[in-house]
Amino acid sequence: MRVSNVTIRRRLWYAMLGGTVLFAALIIRLAYVQLWMGPDLAEKAEESWRRNIPFEAKRGEVWDRNGVKLTYNVSTPTIMAIPAQIKDPEDTARQLAQVLQISEQSVLDILKKRSMIERIQPGGRKISPEKAEEVNKLKLPGIVVAEDNKRYYPFGTLASHILGFTGIDNQGLTGVEASYNNLLQGIRGGVSFLSTASGGTMPGSTDQYNAPQDGLNLQLTLDHYIQSVMEREMDQAMVQHQPDRIIGIAMDPTNGEILAMASRPTYDPGKFREYPSEVYNRNLPIWMTYEPGSTFKIITLAAALQENKVNLSDPFYDPGYIEVGGARLRCWKRGGHGSETFQQVVENSCNPGFVVMGQNLGKETLFDYIGKFGFGKKTGIDLMGEENGIMFKPSRVGPVELATTAFGQGVSVTPIQQITAVSAAVNGGKLYKPHVTKGWYHPVTGEMVESAKPEVVREVISPETSQKVRESLEKVVALGTGRNAFVDGYRVGGKTGTAQKVVNGRYSASEHIVSFVGFAPADNPKLVVYIAVDNPKGIQFGGLIAAPIVRNIMADSLRYMKVEPSKDQIQKEYKYPDIPDVEVPNMVGMTIQDIYEDIRSDLVLAKSGTGSKVMSQLPAAGTRLPQGSTVRIYLSD
Repeated sequence: MRVSNVTIRRRLWYAMLGGTVLFAALIIRLAYVQLWMGPDLAEKAEESWRRNIPFEAKRGEVWDRNGVKLTYNVSTPTIMAIPAQIKDPEDTARQLAQVLQISEQSVLDILKKRSMIERIQPGGRKISPEKAEEVNKLKLPGIVVAEDNKRYYPFGTLASHILGFTGIDNQGLTGVEASYNNLLQGIRGGVSFLSTASGGTMPGSTDQYNAPQDGLNLQLTLDHYIQSVMEREMDQAMVQHQPDRIIGIAMDPTNGEILAMASRPTYDPGKFREYPSEVYNRNLPIWMTYEPGSTFKIITLAAALQENKVNLSDPFYDPGYIEVGGARLRCWKRGGHGSETFQQVVENSCNPGFVVMGQNLGKETLFDYIGKFGFGKKTGIDLMGEENGIMFKPSRVGPVELATTAFGQGVSVTPIQQITAVSAAVNGGKLYKPHVTKGWYHPVTGEMVESAKPEVVREVISPETSQKVRESLEKVVALGTGRNAFVDGYRVGGKTGTAQKVVNGRYSASEHIVSFVGFAPADNPKLVVYIAVDNPKGIQFGGLIAAPIVRNIMADSLRYMKVEPSKDQIQKEYKYPDIPDVEVPNMVGMTIQDIYEDIRSDLVLAKSGTGSKVMSQLPAAGTRLPQGSTVRIYLSD
């Protein structure tokens, strides 16, 4: 079929028009890609070329309440390898292995990896500055010394369970290191460069340095001195009594701040791998649960006084037992205490008397107060691993359960619950949420970023009832079972505790947890100390084992806190086997040879410094201390 010229021209015109439209579309697309997408594509291309050498942020320091550094960072460089830039892997591996004192083959295996950047680990991680300098001097292509840090704990085991520790990547694993890891760890920085396909540095490019953002510094409520005193006394008790465990907490009852917290056995956070995991993973003061024994009687006493169910001057007769629901519940004293007042029931820690207090309250009221004082649930302290404790369900509480709960048997509590509740009973009636965080500080400016505020959970008893509790417990220390916690010159209140341990589902006749909780000054408490000793060898009574530990901690701490001695202290009533007090002599200016023979039978000397003369002493001359107490003398020439 013959095609006309008109048709040919029309077809040519359509072809030209189509080509023009297609070409215009290509031009528009190229313009869009070049002008509009260009910056974004260039950025993506640069990202694909860019390689990073990480620089870790400095982890925030942890201080005590007075700024004493409990943990901080020390420089520990890390060796990095960029395999594509290494010209001679065998020679590089040989030289690195010699400096780092590790296997040459292990280094070579890392250098031959097809990755952009590798750490020489473990031998090249967190090395000494001296070794890092040796590596730098080798000037090996593709080998970089990156800045790194590791945690340093200058006081070893001190406050280890509170502080916790970090892993190889500076991540918090336990303690406040874990609880506040996000705030302490900061934000990683580094040096970045543009890389060619072969791994070399792209010609004409420049390195970029992104400074790491250091973590915030954490200030704790702990007091380094009080913590040291507590741990010193616990160490001495471990040697003297050889228990399975010891737990201790010191609290400011006016705001819930933890001043000291420790347990034995303990560990060094900087060497945690050398210890069993159950030691460093369990913070016993908040984790361990056990029957509290007679220290729990403070709760029964406070509830009975608040509800006007007991008058401390009323008479009571203790034959040595009380019949409840067909069971005979015995007093700790064989034969009983005979005729006494309810105040003497408290002083003597008389079980039958407290059973009567519990019966007067009734199960609903008693267990309501137990819950209000915080038992049976977590306190909410800002540490990981807290337990709830165990309380009877009200539906399962019969006459016997009510009676045993009244004197601290059959229920299970944690030490942190115990000291928090007692603080509420003596501070005017307010239950505070315990905490170890005091504030956060900027690592550069030093300015406070955030401070922790005391948190009142609830008011449990009235200030008037709290005053009655304090006065009653002060007499326990001066006249009753807590006499070994008496501190000359200070009004101290407290309560002993001796609880049988449950072994294989039955109460053990030979294993006990003995405890004491004390507070001072009794008229205006500023310090509460709780000590529990698990299964001490030999005599097992809270008044004989735990009370002296609390006494020594409180005596040193109150003087350190500059708490003024009291003039209206109740005089101690000495009974066998109380430890007599002795007066500290003036040793300043004397030589150690002159004084040692005179006082070694009464007091223990702890020497600091070197030299032959005593320049100062703590406590001061004239202070009365229990026989066998420690006096620190500072020597110099």
